[in-house]
Amino acid sequence: MPRSDPFSVFRFVVEINGVPAGGFSDATGFESKTETDDYREGGVNDYVHKIAKETKYPNVVLKRGLTDSVRLWSWYQGVVRGFVVRMTISVVLRDSQGQEKIRWIFLDAFPVRWAGSDLSASGNTVAVETVEFAHQGMIRQ
Repeated sequence: MPRSDPFSVFRFVVEINGVPAGGFSDATGFESKTETDDYREGGVNDYVHKIAKETKYPNVVLKRGLTDSVRLWSWYQGVVRGFVVRMTISVVLRDSQGQEKIRWIFLDAFPVRWAGSDLSASGNTVAVETVEFAHQGMIRQ
């Protein structure tokens, strides 16, 4: 039987509308949660029915080293000015040979928060930008 090792979390790429969007160090927000209501049926005392309601998705947060590319900044500035452009964001997990294994697709995404690094002349860390995206749902392929 062939061995099936788990995938490493550091082998991923981010695409925006199918175009690679640079090297991101962190990607979070891979979650969905379906709310439920309890329904008690008369005469049934050993359990409560669970009725599915809406499914909610948290925002996706991407972090990367700050570069001179202004693509994400410009996209966010458009939203700030009321020009909301929705795009598809894909986070692609690769195996040790670089082959695509899992793809999370975030539908109709747009940036809702941008944050840059604090700067310190005495520090020696990489400046990081954080961009948070709202979206309409997630697909795992």
